[in-house]
Amino acid sequence: MATDLRITAQVQPGGKIEIQSPDLKEGQMVDIVVRAAEEPLSQSALEILANAPGHRVFKTAEEVKAYLAEEKAN
Repeated sequence: MATDLRITAQVQPGGKIEIQSPDLKEGQMVDIVVRAAEEPLSQSALEILANAPGHRVFKTAEEVKAYLAEEKAN
């Protein structure tokens, strides 16, 4: 049964990539697929929301408070 092992690696000088894992046994045959990352590995919550469809309705807490105050007044 095949087991997938996902490892993130940084390309070293000369285009070298080193993979080490205690899950790999010496002499074991493996298939290796390399796919370049398209986006940064981590984004802040604000970056994720900014890129989401529809974007955020309010940009600040003050805008939220003003909206809620107006809704309560009506």
